[in-house]
Amino acid sequence: MKKDLTKVRNIGISAHIDSGKTTLTERILFYTNRIHAIHEVRGKDGVGAKMDSMELEKERGITIQSAATYCPWKDIDINIIDTPGHVDFTVEVERALRVLDGAILVLCSVGGVQSQSITVNRQMSRYNVPRIAFVNKCDRTGANPDKVTRQLREKLDLNAHMMQMPIGLESELQGMVDLVTMKAIYYEGEHGEKIREDEIPAELKDEAEERRSALLEEVSMFSEELMEALLEEGEISAELIHDAVRKGTLSLEFTPVFMGSAYKNKGVQSLLDAVQVYMPCPTDVANYALDLNNDEQEFPVTNDPDDPLIMLAFKLEDGRYGQLTYVRTYQGTLNKGDTVYNSRTGKKVKIGRLVRMHSDEMEEIDSCTAGDMVALFGVDCASGDTFTSEGLSCSMTSMHIPEPVISLAIVPADNKAQVNMSKALNRFTKEDPTFRTYVDHETNETIVSGMGELHLDVYIERMKREYKAEVQVGAPQVAYRETVTERAEFNYTHKKQTGGSGQFGRVAGYLEPCEEGEYEFVDEIVGGAIPREFIGSCDKGFKKSLEKGSLCGAPITGVRCVINDGAAHAVDSSDVAFQLAAVGAFKDGYLKAKPVIMEPIMKVAAEGPAEFQGAIMGSLNQRRGMIIGTMEEGTYTVIEAEVPLSEMFGYSTTLRSLTQGKAEFTMEFATFKQVPKSVSEELVKKYQEEKKA
Repeated sequence: MKKDLTKVRNIGISAHIDSGKTTLTERILFYTNRIHAIHEVRGKDGVGAKMDSMELEKERGITIQSAATYCPWKDIDINIIDTPGHVDFTVEVERALRVLDGAILVLCSVGGVQSQSITVNRQMSRYNVPRIAFVNKCDRTGANPDKVTRQLREKLDLNAHMMQMPIGLESELQGMVDLVTMKAIYYEGEHGEKIREDEIPAELKDEAEERRSALLEEVSMFSEELMEALLEEGEISAELIHDAVRKGTLSLEFTPVFMGSAYKNKGVQSLLDAVQVYMPCPTDVANYALDLNNDEQEFPVTNDPDDPLIMLAFKLEDGRYGQLTYVRTYQGTLNKGDTVYNSRTGKKVKIGRLVRMHSDEMEEIDSCTAGDMVALFGVDCASGDTFTSEGLSCSMTSMHIPEPVISLAIVPADNKAQVNMSKALNRFTKEDPTFRTYVDHETNETIVSGMGELHLDVYIERMKREYKAEVQVGAPQVAYRETVTERAEFNYTHKKQTGGSGQFGRVAGYLEPCEEGEYEFVDEIVGGAIPREFIGSCDKGFKKSLEKGSLCGAPITGVRCVINDGAAHAVDSSDVAFQLAAVGAFKDGYLKAKPVIMEPIMKVAAEGPAEFQGAIMGSLNQRRGMIIGTMEEGTYTVIEAEVPLSEMFGYSTTLRSLTQGKAEFTMEFATFKQVPKSVSEELVKKYQEEKKA
């Protein structure tokens, strides 16, 4: 029997920290009968929410890894990925959105559009993911769905309109008015599982009519039939409105806004209905693969279960029974026991076990088809690999992986810890592309890099818990960069011609700043001054020189290396000779090109009670921060600033003590900027001392 793909929804739940994503997912699972008891994120019962299966997640009350599950609702199957809110785990959101067809953007009805909501929205736009907004926590004091909808328009530039209006707010929240069917909906029973439809309360009737006509005017843009029905002033059916809203949502030109309180069990079923009616099924979304046999030409994937298989591994997890690989199937069918090809390595892989995930539990299945999200066992691959049937050589377009901005040195306590630490690092780097590790050859220390303090904190904590690896942690290091500011010529001859086979190579040209990209190599050699076979050797030599700058030992970026002259020797020139000549030439030109040190600048959003505004601003200014803007929201103030990462260590403690623990902040990488002269001198001096030692 062929699976009906119009009955499948692949959606993600993303939002700012503490907007209630995991609580919402917990309710969705309860109403779709996937779980039979509700547990809270920071539950007193010690069970914790279903989707937070890691010990650390339960303790801290945050989501660290995205968790996948599936649930049936009415006549559709929904695959859900609950993603983390902290920017440090941004890759989890990134890879979830890469494989999803639609998303729910959860917002807090008091906090509104916060810094991380902006980041998540940008990620959704990058992958063209249609979204529904859900204004959660309408039972909180200060709840204001109107204000949040306005912010969606102003701050995120979304064409957002409310599909419901609340009946009562804050502690008075009773239910919703559905502006499509013009009915009042009440969620009754112990867990809000009984839905009662009623007439709209008399005092809300006029407002509801007004809001409905504004909504219809907006969505009629997406449907000519609805436009005609409005002009004729006849009866307008709910189907007509649903159809128009769906068209607007799928074209990313409209964002329907729903509301409720997941914690108080209100509004969740209406949101599930919206997922059923407005969210895309796999066939509504155009996905493209690159044909590796044909110069990476893009071609659309068909979603047809009878076509050759194409699936993407978007997340890896090392479970109790070996590596678990989460895959999204784009076309074709995969049966247990099939052999597939990994198009990156070209290796054959036999699929022994197929499972459907429900957070950390799994259900054995025999096959999966286009549109499914399942997990494979015991398959050796990396995050982002494409699997295909034999004879097909293609790759799904890749994900955007941000560069790490912070590093720590870690030292194992003893030999046993050393072995366990390397096992842990192997696993973590495979699972998380933003977590990197390498050994510094000068100090012989193991360095780990990631997206922020919390990111590295969590991994070091997991090393201790899951691998019993006791490690000492050094001071955090900022990922500095070096770059050149002027054009400088070089002309360098490398020769070693005493006895035996010698080495000879001359490389001449210039270095200059490169606005776009990190490094560019330009070959302007004419007349064979450097033989063709050694041009690549020059490129290799320059690349090698970029690994470590001479100011503070940081990697060099933003350099264009142009070679326009040189000389070779008929006998003594070789690949190595020209590599070494290029290294010498780079050194020769680099110091003349006025190199400078660049540092990562973070976009910081600190929010807290308005009375502490001055103190928060002062604390950011002290840290070389540049205030970009402030916003008053009721009694709360939000201050946005750009601050160098090197100044942000330990800021959470400072901020808490300044504001009696009432303020919090989030930060994400913004850009690299040149460091001030005083800081630069200090870094250079420190590097010179380390070299001497």
